[in-house]
Amino acid sequence: MPHRTPVCTGPTARPTHSDARQRWTADLSASVTVFLIALPLSLGIALAAGAPLQSGLVAAAVGGLVCGWLGGAPLQITGPAAGLTVISAELIQSYGWRTTCAITVLAGLAQIGLGSLRIARSALAVSPAVVHGMLAGIGATIALAQLHVMLGDDPDSSPLTNALELPGRITSLQPAALSVSALTVVVLLAWPRLKEHCGALGAATGRVPAALAAIGLATLAAVLSDMRLPRVDLPSWRSHALPQLPEGPVLGLGTAVLTLTLVASVQALLSAVAADKLAAARGPGHRVPRSDLDRELRAHGVANAVSGGLGGLPVTGVAVRSSANIAAGATSRKSALLQGVWVLLAAGLLVGVLELIPLAALGALVMVVGVRMINPGHIRTVVRHGEALVFGATAVAVVLLGVLEGVGLGIAVAVAVALHRLAWARITVERTVSDGPASLRPEAYRVVVRGQLTFLAVPRLSRALAQVPEGAEAVVVLEGSFMDHAAYEALEDWRTAHAATGGDAEVKGRAGQKIGEPSKAHTCTPWTPWRNHQCTRPPTDGTDGTRGSPASDGCRDDDGAPGDGPRGHGFPAVPPADPDSPEAIRATGPAAKAGTGGTVGTAGPAHTADTADTVSTGGTARTSGAVAVDGEAVGAGTFEPAGARHRTHAHSPTRSHSRRGQLLGGVRNFQRSTAPLVRDELARLAREGQRPSQLFLACADSRLVTSMITSSGPGDLFTVRNVGNLVPPPGEESGDQSVAAAIEYAVDVLRVESVTVCGHSGCGAMQALRSGPPAARDTDATPLGRWLRHGRPSLERLQASGQATPRLADRETADELEALCLTNVLQQLEHLAAHSCVDRRLREGTLELHGMYFHVGEAQTYMLDTTLADVRGSEPVFTAVRADPVTA
Repeated sequence: MPHRTPVCTGPTARPTHSDARQRWTADLSASVTVFLIALPLSLGIALAAGAPLQSGLVAAAVGGLVCGWLGGAPLQITGPAAGLTVISAELIQSYGWRTTCAITVLAGLAQIGLGSLRIARSALAVSPAVVHGMLAGIGATIALAQLHVMLGDDPDSSPLTNALELPGRITSLQPAALSVSALTVVVLLAWPRLKEHCGALGAATGRVPAALAAIGLATLAAVLSDMRLPRVDLPSWRSHALPQLPEGPVLGLGTAVLTLTLVASVQALLSAVAADKLAAARGPGHRVPRSDLDRELRAHGVANAVSGGLGGLPVTGVAVRSSANIAAGATSRKSALLQGVWVLLAAGLLVGVLELIPLAALGALVMVVGVRMINPGHIRTVVRHGEALVFGATAVAVVLLGVLEGVGLGIAVAVAVALHRLAWARITVERTVSDGPASLRPEAYRVVVRGQLTFLAVPRLSRALAQVPEGAEAVVVLEGSFMDHAAYEALEDWRTAHAATGGDAEVKGRAGQKIGEPSKAHTCTPWTPWRNHQCTRPPTDGTDGTRGSPASDGCRDDDGAPGDGPRGHGFPAVPPADPDSPEAIRATGPAAKAGTGGTVGTAGPAHTADTADTVSTGGTARTSGAVAVDGEAVGAGTFEPAGARHRTHAHSPTRSHSRRGQLLGGVRNFQRSTAPLVRDELARLAREGQRPSQLFLACADSRLVTSMITSSGPGDLFTVRNVGNLVPPPGEESGDQSVAAAIEYAVDVLRVESVTVCGHSGCGAMQALRSGPPAARDTDATPLGRWLRHGRPSLERLQASGQATPRLADRETADELEALCLTNVLQQLEHLAAHSCVDRRLREGTLELHGMYFHVGEAQTYMLDTTLADVRGSEPVFTAVRADPVTA
């Protein structure tokens, strides 16, 4: 494999030139649509805030360019928003326009800091009732103020004053201003209906945004009738006001910055989430990346800092323009960038046209926007969820007290409502009567608890339970979803006392099931063998624990049911055979008698948790017998697994189901406990492909769990496992190319930086080489025999005189078998270095080879502390790996 295989991250093909042109066209069309909506709205919001009208154009251009370039929400449109109008108006009224610009800059810097702290999603914890109430209060404030503009007068800064003075303004209205405003409102409301009811004409007019059509027709009517009305005034950009250093009390300025930061951030993030939902609803053919909220918050901070520095209004995400952008078919952030460009060009080239727009028309436009912020759909949702009090308190407080005060009061009310719900419980006592036979006596008393049962409800619960007479039958029905310890103790104490008087009491849940002591939490630790794993036991009824069987419900207590194996294993008991019998010797060979093989009578799948592709080899590429033997005892005469003498039991239906149930139990435990923890990382690896840094070549022994002894996770190790951790020398594979192919793929394609050969104590393959008679070692009659030929050089190396024998640094080798296992690691490293791809990387200095030995009984890992060149000329030493010292 001379070339790195490209990683495919999805089923989509490479975009063609035609596709790219279509996406560009869609973004261009969407940007024009959004520009036509943003242009009049930007002027109207600036008018409503009492700011210079150019500031709305500056904010729209900066929001489009900066957030379109840096933002984390590709399809969101950023600019001046009606939700910030009230705050901006209050700041201008209190500090003046230039200081307001400086406050906008400081708020932008605060947003950058919040985004850098990656707490953007914390803003989504605010109750939706508070957010909707805030927007409704702001909408009501805007509508009250712009009604005065529609009537040809100037509004007051107080919403309450505007409401009280409105009747007097109606009696002294200006007909010209009222007619232009009325025309604007009528066009705004009727324009969308043309598309639905006017056929081809409606389809043609529907391409023009309603806001642009309303402002355009109102301006045309005012110009043709020569009405003398106040109009848009855009003074020269040379006289445009820029920010100055804030002046005033520090506490007041800090509060202003905090208010602007919080409201702008929350609205921007909620708008980004809404844009994601709208984009996802378009279907799989229009997929765009999900919003990165922290990046979006930082981008809004930069945009506010730039907008304020250039004398613009504060900006935030605008749901109306974002939804229009998505509906117009936008596919990327290019539409937002182009919208900013169009606004910038209009601010420089269309000044004469913009100055024809009557202020009454802009006031009517913003008034309709304010009214629409009081969304009936949101109100119905809030009422349905029982949060009308939170919504109403927030909206009224925003109108009467201000945005920050209203939001703070709304949050306080929301917390109070949540605490009330947590503490509230309605408890009723009902008496039931039945004429049925005594053997089917129903409950005489029924105590129903609706709501959450906490310590605050214990007094009421005790009073209700006291109404049940001694000796009576009673049922307590809990219809809530939570009961704390204090309530549980009170209920249990009453039930015990009631039973002592001869009564009978049950506690049931909403569905009628009995409730007892809460179940114990899952306590199985990682790397627990199946025989000791309480939540992977197979059932004892012959089923495999799949859906519909009694064993498919997760953890079960160690009840020691009859027929279980050790610790409730669940396997049928198999009587051990005489280890010295001819049958046992034939099946297991000397290895089993020496205690170095696997457990007699248990033949389960190897419990491996390797973290990359696994290549199992033995004899031939398709042979699995070599893998299955290691971990059991390997015989001297015939290579038969240790469980062969119980073959009748192994093939019985009960035994088969038990094994399958054990495996599925482990899989279920993974899906419950581990899969939620690694799903995000595995999804990343699925997208980006595997990039392991290590090739780990180990034995297939079931006791050697590579990811356990290396503390590795998904994507860390590219693992190759076979019988005896053997590496066939180049040219001697004899038809089995799997190990060589894996080495070449890891070294040349994956470009791993290290290769480790790991042996272990009690290796069955090494035992077969050492203990078997020469005839058995030299036989090529079986796949296993042919595979073990690659281990003969290790045995010859150990037996040769003049060769340095490997040893452990802290103790002598236990026996000849351990010496052979250590020698085999050295020999396989030399075989590995003989492969051309490995040799080339070694000469380049881009690859390292390591030897490792794991003692199973001691759970101790040893590392070869010399290089391959030193191994050939000195005594190899394996040094124990110790845990890092614990520091205070």
